[in-house]
Amino acid sequence: MNDRLQTLRNKMAGMNLQGMIISNPVNIRYLTKIEAEGLLLITRKENVFITDGRYIEYVSNVITPFDDIIVDDQKNVSQYDYENFFLFCENVGFEEKHLTYSKYKEYIRKFKINSFIEAGEILSNLRMIKDNEEIASIKRACEITDDCFDMLKSYIKPGLTEKQIARKIKKFYNENSEGEAFDTIVASGENSSKPHSIPSDRIVQEKDIILIDMGCKIDGYSSDMTRTIFIGEPTIEQKKIYDLVLKNQEKVLDEVMEGANIKTITKGLESDFELNNQVLIHALGHGVGLEIHEGPVLSSKNDMMLKENMVITDEPGIYIPGNFGIRIEDTILVTKKGNITLTKSDKKCIIL
Repeated sequence: MNDRLQTLRNKMAGMNLQGMIISNPVNIRYLTKIEAEGLLLITRKENVFITDGRYIEYVSNVITPFDDIIVDDQKNVSQYDYENFFLFCENVGFEEKHLTYSKYKEYIRKFKINSFIEAGEILSNLRMIKDNEEIASIKRACEITDDCFDMLKSYIKPGLTEKQIARKIKKFYNENSEGEAFDTIVASGENSSKPHSIPSDRIVQEKDIILIDMGCKIDGYSSDMTRTIFIGEPTIEQKKIYDLVLKNQEKVLDEVMEGANIKTITKGLESDFELNNQVLIHALGHGVGLEIHEGPVLSSKNDMMLKENMVITDEPGIYIPGNFGIRIEDTILVTKKGNITLTKSDKKCIIL
């Protein structure tokens, strides 16, 4: 059996779960590498992936005997009596953040489940810690993101629209990776004060500030980086805010390591912002992996210790409504004695 499935089984045993239904396609991919419609059913004796005839051949080619997964065509030639599949399971787990209430009721009825237990946290916690294969994919995605930013520094100029810059980024990612990890943010001038601004027809002008948040995917794994650049010299106020954000972003990098407390790190940054009459209006960062936003959330509300091989972002930002905003973000790998910054693009007040 593959290591991830075996680890999941061990965690299930610790929660007194004799079975589990995995319905989230991201978690199914994480556990099996299968990218197809279906359900993964787990008991103490079997792992069964239920799909239909459209995917049988594909799934059969993806899995190996080592995975110990049975593929079942439920609609046509099912080999199982699903009403009794969990017959000897006192407790069956499910992913509460993914399952709708209607599906919840359907599964209880269909599988005759006695006790359906919220257990999505098991997989969320497993996915926080990356293995060597996952880390290699994220590193490659970050390298391509750095290459994309190098391209942008020679491409961006007054006269281009935000949409044109965003399309250039998308084209680069499509040619060099599996595509964008999320919808790219390109926000110029006053639009940069909106943390999740959507690229518009606004034309980049002389003396503009441009916030770019972008990332790509390799083997399904994401990168995430934000840089704020200037067309011409920044104003005194812009430079002051930029230096404040950069100072704190780099201070977080100095503090991130295994055993560091997320709440403590975030509160330290928030306190420095407050001393300078500024506020952090969003989380300091988040986990990155098969999804662009995964656990852990870096927030002053999260009293949690960082662990080795977590991949997280460090992305403080300050936004002056109707005027400008500045955010600096890196994807970083947590290690025992510190961290490794995976996005390496220059961030020392970039002026084009």
